[in-house]
Amino acid sequence: MIGMILQDIPIGRNIQMIRMQKNMSQNDVVAKLQLMGSNMSRSTLANIETGRRNIKASDLKLLKILFDVEYDAFFQE
Repeated sequence: MIGMILQDIPIGRNIQMIRMQKNMSQNDVVAKLQLMGSNMSRSTLANIETGRRNIKASDLKLLKILFDVEYDAFFQE
């Protein structure tokens, strides 16, 4: 089973805020993630951002690299 992170803090909202600060669309993020080896779709990212879906730990790691942020940025409350 692939490890998922349960969102008991607003990780998805934080991902959305960081994405918007970087002036990236969901399609931009997903395209770059796919080049990095993720199979995330735009609808999956949308569901993660709205808290309807949990994120894979491996995708969170890729987002950290893509956005060039520390992990703490995803865990702001």
